[in-house]
Amino acid sequence: MNDTQINQRQLKLLNYLLLHPLSSRLEIEEFIDDQKGSRITIIRDLNLLLALDLVEQAGGGRHVKYSLKAGKELLIPVNLEEYFLKKTDSRNVKYPNFNLELIEKISGLFSKDEVDLFEEGKIRLKDKFVNLDKTILKRELERFTIELSWKSSQIEGNTYSLLETEELIKNKKEAKGHDKSEAAMILNHKNAFDIILKKNNSFKEINLLDIRSIHAELTKDLEITSGVRESGVGITGTTYLPLDNKWQIEDALSRLVAHVNEIDFVPEKALIFLAMIAYLQPFTDGNKRTSRMVSNAVLLANGYFPLSYRSVDEVEYKKALILFYEQNNIFHLKRIFLEQQKFAIDNYFL
Repeated sequence: MNDTQINQRQLKLLNYLLLHPLSSRLEIEEFIDDQKGSRITIIRDLNLLLALDLVEQAGGGRHVKYSLKAGKELLIPVNLEEYFLKKTDSRNVKYPNFNLELIEKISGLFSKDEVDLFEEGKIRLKDKFVNLDKTILKRELERFTIELSWKSSQIEGNTYSLLETEELIKNKKEAKGHDKSEAAMILNHKNAFDIILKKNNSFKEINLLDIRSIHAELTKDLEITSGVRESGVGITGTTYLPLDNKWQIEDALSRLVAHVNEIDFVPEKALIFLAMIAYLQPFTDGNKRTSRMVSNAVLLANGYFPLSYRSVDEVEYKKALILFYEQNNIFHLKRIFLEQQKFAIDNYFL
């Protein structure tokens, strides 16, 4: 999508077609009327979007219907609150099953200004690792590890508080009133990030073994089967169904790794892993935490700030993922990714 050719009214029109495929011009006019657009303006907007290959039409004459063209939904702004007003079984899910074609199509995700944000952060992080007092650097890494382990676990339903997580990681003291599996989940995060720190050069280019190893570390002692799953799996809050055949899953994972390794911009690699590992769901459980940790491994190995997700609202994060599953729209997941990079730059290794 060429943002320089699209104005805000046309973006809203695209957003409408994403959520309301096969809409008539009259239905579009009724929607755009709230945006103070005239009939002639709407016709011009539709003709432009057709010319830009963003919209397609079906039928003819009075019966013509407009839809967003397949594959063009990736970065269109979506009103997240409006999208989730409809209940799970009532939403119009464009991609009810895993979209294999998305693997090769997901790229070109960042604007120049967004690229600059990451590059400025990279320069700052390099300076901190070179010039920061070693004792302070160690404390900052410990703080980051605690906050990442706490928040990533909280996203998965863990009920440890941040201070309880600190006590567990620093003093090996489990909090009262919590299941032992919660402590194991947090410590697994800590151990996985420790491995990423110690072997960070090996994660500059991710391979299948890296993903499997990180997943195994994150799910140790949690009664989660290791290796690629051999049956189907459902996801809470969505009717989207991932692949259910082990060989297809392994093939898709291999294709994903090959595609990502062809991309030059490292933060784009990290965002794609964050989205696509969760989307593919290659394991029986632990997919989202694996996607976050693999994404961080890529960032840190290449000199970028990793993300702790400390300020993320976990429900909003899950909604952004579900939107990606159902519509292949990465707008909000990318927004969260960018916000967390800015948060990392402003809050760690000061």
